[in-house]
Amino acid sequence: MSKTNEEIIEEMQQVVAQMVIDDLEENPDVANEYFDCDCCGKNKCMAGSIGYGTYRLCNDCVLLAETGFALGKFTDIQSLIDAMEDSRLEELCQFIKDEETRKKQMDN
Repeated sequence: MSKTNEEIIEEMQQVVAQMVIDDLEENPDVANEYFDCDCCGKNKCMAGSIGYGTYRLCNDCVLLAETGFALGKFTDIQSLIDAMEDSRLEELCQFIKDEETRKKQMDN
């Protein structure tokens, strides 16, 4: 009996949420470690993140990746990375704007 898309999504959400819990139980300090996700471009917590080849994805993007794989939306991580390019660029632009604002505030 095959699962519905909703069942697959719910199952993936549970698995990915458990990954965060497992990482925090194994090493509570990981809650204070952050990185820039290679998929969405946001600065995210290491807990629940996964490396896919040369890419490191945050827990939210792991959910997108694993759900996409399970639903047959794509077969490799590069497809997701390519699809998220606009998101990464928006995040970079926001970072630059925030830095300019901080610099102006420090100059005043």
